Amino acid sequence: MTDDTAGDPMGCLKWTRKSTYTISHELRKRKIQASPNTTSKLLKRLGYSLKTNRKEIAETRHPDRNRQFEVIALKKSRFEELGQPIISVDSKKKELVGNFSHPGRTWCIDPEMVYNHDFRSTAIGIANPYGIFEPMTNMGTVVVGVSYDTPEFAVESIVLWMKRSGLKRYPSMTELLIFCDAGGSNSCRARVWKYSIYKKICRAFGITVTVCHYPTGASKWNPVDHRLFSFISQNWAGVPLRSYEIVLEYIQSTTTELDLRVKAILNKKKYEKGVKISDRQMRKINIKKNDVLPQWNYIISP
Repeated sequence: MTDDTAGDPMGCLKWTRKSTYTISHELRKRKIQASPNTTSKLLKRLGYSLKTNRKEIAETRHPDRNRQFEVIALKKSRFEELGQPIISVDSKKKELVGNFSHPGRTWCIDPEMVYNHDFRSTAIGIANPYGIFEPMTNMGTVVVGVSYDTPEFAVESIVLWMKRSGLKRYPSMTELLIFCDAGGSNSCRARVWKYSIYKKICRAFGITVTVCHYPTGASKWNPVDHRLFSFISQNWAGVPLRSYEIVLEYIQSTTTELDLRVKAILNKKKYEKGVKISDRQMRKINIKKNDVLPQWNYIISP
């Protein structure tokens, strides 16, 4: 095994390129009788396990990556001292709603019977979850859309959070800090994202919004991904999402030992792709870009 073993230098994970059948065959050559099943059990005792490829290596590393993390940390400290709300937002992977196979395993006597193929034509619809996570309170809200994941949908999801939870939990809210990725529906380049924040949050509620985008390729540091979405994925692993009610139920029933609480909201509004914002509309926005890394950091005022 020595020449065919690899491992993580920072942990105890080990793996081998040999199959259990190959190892069993080589053991028999050494006059050691061990079936492939027995070989599998022995490998597990030694710390081996079946693993898939893990996407961990970023192809590009932005030169200002670490500086942006410093900016985010400073903004976070400031808002915590002021007692003003901080939210981390992002879109989760879209899910087909219907009698389809769902990745993962669950304890049951008989397996769930699902369709052989995941055809969009046989689906009830698409679940498009957009998450809003509050790092200071360990609370999350997931707005499940039935349409496209657009910047307008992203902003209106935040508006729903404000109306259902945010304004009640933070009655003295005058500012809001948003952490989000640099791409997707809340892209730092999306005009509709910035214009919608100005019209539907800043002007509508009279608050100032500070936005900090995580650098390209650093989305896994966004708290909503590893402190909210990951637990939702574990909760509904292996469960066919046959209806929107089941989707909402499993989102809301997601908890952790650190007392994570999650609300789920269904948004049936249809959103259009390709909405354009003119230069004239952009000039109306009261937007101030940060002196440090202005492409990722800006403040929008009423």
